[in-house]
Amino acid sequence: MLALLRVKGFLAFIGVAFINAFVDLGHKIIVQNTLFKSYEGPEQIILTAIVNSLILLPFILLLSPAGFISDRFSKPIVMRWSARLAVIFTLIITLSYYQGWFELAFTMTLFLALQSALYSPAKYGFIRELVGTDNLSKGNAWIQSATMVAILSGIVVFSLLFEILLTDLYVTGEDPAVILQHIAPLGWALVLATVMEAGLAQRLPVTSYAKSSLAFDWSAYRRAALLKSNMNAIIERKLIFKCVLGLSIFWTISQVMLAVFPSFAEETLAEQNTFVIQGTMALAGVGIMFGSFLVGRWSKQSINQGLIPLGAIGVMLGVFSLPLVSSLQWASVAFLLIGISGALMTIPLNALIQFHAPVDNMGKVLAGSNFIQNISMLCGLVLTVMFSLLKLDETWLLYAIGVLAMIGAFHTISMKRNAA
Repeated sequence: MLALLRVKGFLAFIGVAFINAFVDLGHKIIVQNTLFKSYEGPEQIILTAIVNSLILLPFILLLSPAGFISDRFSKPIVMRWSARLAVIFTLIITLSYYQGWFELAFTMTLFLALQSALYSPAKYGFIRELVGTDNLSKGNAWIQSATMVAILSGIVVFSLLFEILLTDLYVTGEDPAVILQHIAPLGWALVLATVMEAGLAQRLPVTSYAKSSLAFDWSAYRRAALLKSNMNAIIERKLIFKCVLGLSIFWTISQVMLAVFPSFAEETLAEQNTFVIQGTMALAGVGIMFGSFLVGRWSKQSINQGLIPLGAIGVMLGVFSLPLVSSLQWASVAFLLIGISGALMTIPLNALIQFHAPVDNMGKVLAGSNFIQNISMLCGLVLTVMFSLLKLDETWLLYAIGVLAMIGAFHTISMKRNAA
């Protein structure tokens, strides 16, 4: 895997992916921790689910434009402009912290996600251009590892600094505006990170050039004809569609789990410290990082499809164990297992999609994949809100995603059997 670091521009590419995830996660953690300190019970779960929904919506609404931009323009150029946009957004976010404008800070979650939605198809499409088809699994393992390290770092850094800055403030039921003003200096960390991202994006090699013959059909976009075209690009290719379904199941489980567990930890495990709770969930990131290393080691020059059902079974066992834990220590073990297994499952699935997607329509396929996954995650969050409105115990929702994990395991086992 280390051989890829010698590929021109690969290290800068990994850096861009890392910082993009770090910034998105950092702001999300600040908003979520503010909600955790200001609200309790169903209200907390609902608002947390809304925050996560704001992150998903741009991936759904910008499906066709994002795919078109990735196919029409050089992918490194798309990533450069996305990075520059992130600098502007983090400056606005920092202003909202200092002014105590919680509603604006909350809304800016949507704008950061907008930037990521435009950037994502270009990022994943660029992997094949940069490292070639023989190294797809390794390239995806590096990206997955960088993203998970960024998520882990963001959780640890921003949760720890969040708690430190609030040390002298009694915050139970506190006005979120007051909390934001106390943690406002964290905004400058977001700005600095995006400036570094923009600098690294300038070092990405231009491996392909703009296709001036392509034009975006706004009329077809308004009629949802482009959506149908993007979906057909996936559905017509049975293997790609099955891979997307597998990814959708895993990320839906992850979204619901991350939305529900803080409240579960507070109510069932009697934990109030956001750093401890976020740190426990961050072990899923450590697991994905370690699992990514294993995928790279076990894949060599090919895509190891045998890892997919193995990972799906591990995810199922980890998710089913979560509602049974009696302490955060055991929850940590469950999150670690889910992370390792998730990497074994998702990295080969992503590599298969990239390998089988037509080069000229790579952006369309990847944007369509994002669309399906995000619709699935949004449905999971809607289910989370419904559970909270009905005042049902969070434990039942954890069992529900355990059943979904079981369905995912059967799905991936059937994929392997059909491939054989």
